[in-house]
Amino acid sequence: MNTITPLKPSARDRLSPPDSVSSRAQRAASPRRIVGRSWVTRALHLLLLLAVPGQLASSEFMRRPFPGDPPGSLYVLHEYAGLASLAVVGAFWAWTLVRRGETRLGRLLPWLSASRLRDAAADIAAQARRMARGRMPDDEDGAFASAVHGLGLLGVTAMAVTGSIFFLMSGTPVAHAALALHKLIANLVWAYLFAHAGLAVLHHLLGSDILSRMFWPGRRRRPEAR
Repeated sequence: MNTITPLKPSARDRLSPPDSVSSRAQRAASPRRIVGRSWVTRALHLLLLLAVPGQLASSEFMRRPFPGDPPGSLYVLHEYAGLASLAVVGAFWAWTLVRRGETRLGRLLPWLSASRLRDAAADIAAQARRMARGRMPDDEDGAFASAVHGLGLLGVTAMAVTGSIFFLMSGTPVAHAALALHKLIANLVWAYLFAHAGLAVLHHLLGSDILSRMFWPGRRRRPEAR
């Protein structure tokens, strides 16, 4: 009776660790799993989309009142909308902790995990190779994209927290320090908003369904790969 002799692993296979740099790079370059968005995630993201640019824009036109002067209506609106924004971003973080089947907190904040940082680095290398071949960066939820989203959420959170501290502790040295940080962080969030939104719109114009995945259930059909 014929027997089947199992193939012996080669020397290269025996020497290669199971989770080598090359395997991480292959995972980063492989097709991404499209992460579905729940209606809660869509709603919270839409609220942030309305709140953050609105707060940034209103800050450019409002005037901070001098001591003893009544605040203008736009200034008051900015203050209370900032408190509402803090509630929204807090709800977003809380939902991230309990939701299932979507981007996990560890992928948004990979900074304390060596393994997740290696995955993000491999993803950056994969995206660089795509761009070197004249292709747009991938629009799926890779390790690097998730980390960038996490940075944006951290910036929005810090902006809402510092603004709320200034409102609640007005007239104190802590409030003045919070206001200085608030203005600095707002400039960083402006830069993030332009880069993030601009790249999303560019992907959309090139045929991606990135906007529909985030904001509404309908899906655009991707163009056939050539």
